[in-house]
Parts: sequence; C-alpha cells; structure tokens
Amino acid sequence: MKILFIGDIVGKPGRQAINQLLPGLKKEFNLDFVIANAENAAGGSGITSKVAKELFESGVGALTSGDHIWKKREIFEIMNQEERILRPLNFPLGVPGRGRAIFKTDNHLSLCLINLQGRVFMEALDCPFRTISEALEAVSKKTKVIIVDFHAEATSEKVAMGWYLDGKISALLGTHTHIQTADEKILPQGTAYITDAGMTGPLNSVIGRRVEDVLERFITGVPVRFEVASENIELQGVVVDIDENIGRARSIARIQRKVGEG
Repeated sequence: MKILFIGDIVGKPGRQAINQLLPGLKKEFNLDFVIANAENAAGGSGITSKVAKELFESGVGALTSGDHIWKKREIFEIMNQEERILRPLNFPLGVPGRGRAIFKTDNHLSLCLINLQGRVFMEALDCPFRTISEALEAVSKKTKVIIVDFHAEATSEKVAMGWYLDGKISALLGTHTHIQTADEKILPQGTAYITDAGMTGPLNSVIGRRVEDVLERFITGVPVRFEVASENIELQGVVVDIDENIGRARSIARIQRKVGEG
C-alpha cells in the first residue's frame, strides 16, 4: 500500500498546490490513499466546510489537524458531521469530532489514521503516549496499517514517540513546524518515521506568512496580523510504502514539488 502524506497546507497557495500537483503524484507513485494536515488550510488558520470539500474533490482522502483546528467557528458543527476530518485524539472527553478513523482505499484495503498532539511548548492536553497506547489496543484488531500524524513542536517529543511506537504502527509522521526535516527512516521494528513532513504553501515566507509581517512583530513586539504569503509555492510531504499484510513499512521518501514546474 502506497500512501502520500502531505505536510501542513497553508491557505489558498497550499490548496493551489494540491489542485495542480496531486493528480500527477497519484499517477507517478501509484498511490492508494492520500492524507493531508489541513489545520491551516483556510486563510492560514483553521478549516471550513468549503475548504474541506475542495481538498476532498482534489483527491485527498482524509484530513488531520492540530492546535489550530478550532480557529473557525463552523468547525464545531463540521467535526460532528464529517468523519474524514480528524482532530487530535488526546483532547479531553466531550470535545467535538474524533481523533481516529478507519478508511478504505479504492482497492478495498483498510488503514487506521490517528491524530495526536504533543504537549511540550504547546497547550497541555491528555498524555499522547498513554492515549495512543489505549487506542492501539482497539484499532490493531481491525487493521494492520496504522498511520499517526503527531502534531508537535519539540523534535525530542516526536523522536521519543517514534521509538515508543516502533513496531506498533506503520508510520509516525510529524507535523506543526512547517519545516521539512531530513531524517526520514524505517525504525528497527518496521515503523516509518519523519520528524516533520513539511509545509504545502509559499516558501518565500516565514512558515507560510508574509515575511514583512513577521519581521515587524519580531522587531517591534507589537501585535501584527499575519497574512499568508503567495510566492514560490511548493507541495511537501512523504510517500510511505507499507506491507498491508503485516503493517510494516518498506520505505519512506520525502517529496518536494513546486507549482508551475514540469
């Protein structure tokens, strides 16, 4: 089973990259399923039903999120209706939506997608380590292929989670920092790992926002509205090849594709 995981989509430029590049990537890699982190897909922060529909129509099969998932008011209603959008599983009980789901590919293969959020340098949620352990007891009986989007700030927390889940899941894919790391690997027990899958959006920016806005905030300390940048758009992510019979990864490869090339 070949899965494309797309790093954090930022605003309209990120969606443009999906619309233009995803059809070609599906053919190039013979993909079975596409996952994207979309918590910043609507105006650079949050997600709306219109944006989610656009991404699904472009060929994305499931959307993950993180700490910005609640930025748009309508998300509270969306999360209880749309099973293809996940929020972090380790939010407390009673929060709208779901943090895990089973999906079927076009050729009837099954996979479980789990969304987790870290706690280091972020708002405190339930322990992601204990949360994922409890979840795996249930989902491991339903499918061998388990993908985890770990939305976290600290590289140490992501690396620790990778080792913690090695051999228990198919892939641990980090998001949140918008900076693609060069540490993709297959861990000893067969779990694919990368600290951060990167960003799908404008590279001439500060993690997707206009450079001048961010510089003003750093230099003056005065609150500034951060607008989404628009130049040098790229799709970043990873392609993971998984043996669906045993749930172990065969390979993981970073991708970086620019809009307008090729």
